[in-house]
Amino acid sequence: MKRIMSFASRTMKEMLREPLAYIFCLGFPLVMLVVMTLVYESIPPEANMTLFNLNKLTGGIAVFGLTFVMLFTCLLVSKDRNGSFLVRLYATPMRSADFILGYTLPVLALSLVQILITFAAGLVISFVSGQELDIGGMLISFAALIPTAVMFICLGLLFGTLFSEKAAPGLCSVVISVSSFLGGIWFDAESTGGVLLKVCEVLPFYHCTKTAHLLFALETEGLGTHLLITGIYTVFFAVISVIAFRSRMRADLS
Repeated sequence: MKRIMSFASRTMKEMLREPLAYIFCLGFPLVMLVVMTLVYESIPPEANMTLFNLNKLTGGIAVFGLTFVMLFTCLLVSKDRNGSFLVRLYATPMRSADFILGYTLPVLALSLVQILITFAAGLVISFVSGQELDIGGMLISFAALIPTAVMFICLGLLFGTLFSEKAAPGLCSVVISVSSFLGGIWFDAESTGGVLLKVCEVLPFYHCTKTAHLLFALETEGLGTHLLITGIYTVFFAVISVIAFRSRMRADLS
């Protein structure tokens, strides 16, 4: 445990020194929340556009923000690998689990802070705009978004382990684009139906967003399915990222 906490402390210091953590992980989701609220306010009521209602938008933006946590995790790991920092540490008594938890715990803390800030901003906007925001749904949604945060962290760890410092961020950017579009953050997937909806349902991002939407509204219809699929993908990516990291570690030591 001491080794894990020492490495986690070092990771936290690296995060706090990185401007991208403040710009993308904390600042950008808040900007999008404000911008999309203004867009919603300008849409005529007869258009019946509910996706950008604050109850749905806040949860969707929280999921969107976690995709940048994936990017940040990827940058941390790939940068350490590229600078041979990890290779030098492999000679110490630290195990692969120490490294993985040493990366995961600080970034998970960052994810929780990011969600809290997004929700707090949504609450402030609700007071200003006059939209109702259910605090009970917000609290439940916060807990339910933790598996989503872990999933994106594991994806970042996986990309950072498998690819170089130059290639890994590009791949994360593709995932960010796919998750924001096919996750139903910016459009109503149910209203489109057809093949596009089926594609959304196969991927985990749609279910992460739907979980946040439903819990914010304190609705339970279909919630179990969305939580189950999100959980399965989280476990899958966690296992794959651990296997990849251990394999890379053995390869670097040989």
